[in-house]
Amino acid sequence: MNSASFTMPTKRDYSLIGRDARLAVETGLAAAQWYHTEIPRKEMKELMKRSDGPAIRDTAIWLGCMAVLGGLGVYFWGSWLCVPFFLGYGVLYGSASDSRWHECGHGTAFKTRWMNDAVYQVACFMIMRNPVTWRWSHTRHHTDTVIVGRDPEIAVMRPPDLLRVALNFFGILDAWHAMSDLIRNAAGIVSAEEKTFVPEQEQPRLVQIARIWAAIYAATIALSLYLGTILPLMLIGLPRLYGAWHHVLTGLLQHGGLADNVIDHRLNSRTVLMNPVSRFIYWNMNYHVEHHMFPMVPYHALPRLHALIKHDLPAANPSILHGYREMIPAFLRQLRNEDYFLKRELPATARPYRDELHSERAAAAE
Repeated sequence: MNSASFTMPTKRDYSLIGRDARLAVETGLAAAQWYHTEIPRKEMKELMKRSDGPAIRDTAIWLGCMAVLGGLGVYFWGSWLCVPFFLGYGVLYGSASDSRWHECGHGTAFKTRWMNDAVYQVACFMIMRNPVTWRWSHTRHHTDTVIVGRDPEIAVMRPPDLLRVALNFFGILDAWHAMSDLIRNAAGIVSAEEKTFVPEQEQPRLVQIARIWAAIYAATIALSLYLGTILPLMLIGLPRLYGAWHHVLTGLLQHGGLADNVIDHRLNSRTVLMNPVSRFIYWNMNYHVEHHMFPMVPYHALPRLHALIKHDLPAANPSILHGYREMIPAFLRQLRNEDYFLKRELPATARPYRDELHSERAAAAE
């Protein structure tokens, strides 16, 4: 395993309106032309073909399992027998929703637009991410993936805050910030950072949705108080906490410990081969290099895309555990040297990494 680091004169400024945001624009990192593996046009067209079938099947399984597990949790409420059912319900609510809003936000999960939009809205509510804010936030994430000062979705900043990472396995900080944003938006306040990526004409809708969500949460809390039980909150709201662990477990592997400020997704994204259950919950986002290179390829076609371009990518981690054995030591080294990152080896069949802007930016900052 190779590693590399570059000297920066000051700590990274992750603010979207700060020093590094300006530097990214000045050095050409913002909205840069990213590296892509070459794929014949005919094969690319076939991979991008959309279909309602796989997503209808998977959504029916997802929501059906939620209904069964939630129903059994309610039935056995008051005894320990409810615990396994709520644990399963929580993962489908607080983790599977993360991949569903993501894929439907891209508009690729279903062929039919209203189906994408419907699942996107429901999943966004479950994961507590305003559908307007996050549609535009995620667009920026793909345009400027892990570019400091530009990407609003960097999960682990440098040096890494490992306490925050641990707490988010229970959704504690994420849900707190999400609720704070919800209340602020419901009050009609759009932050300065949100204004950098949410178009002005979309901001009133952002506020409107926040107010609808606030009303739903208020009604759920009121029902719990009226009934004298937290059972309604066990079905709406709290699963975002007790079911968050799987989406954090898999999500940290997307970019954790890898390079920032580069324009080659092979340097800043990680593909991990996962078990079938995790792949279902995660909707194949474990093929993360492939997804970032070609975000318009539907989730169900990502395994085929991986097989087609793996000759040009670093070897995929063979399991979640293997990925963590690689990532955790990198986090620990970044505590001492925030410029450290893993530079994973390419196979002999691959084209060289494209990292020239990373070097130029580091040189410009010296």
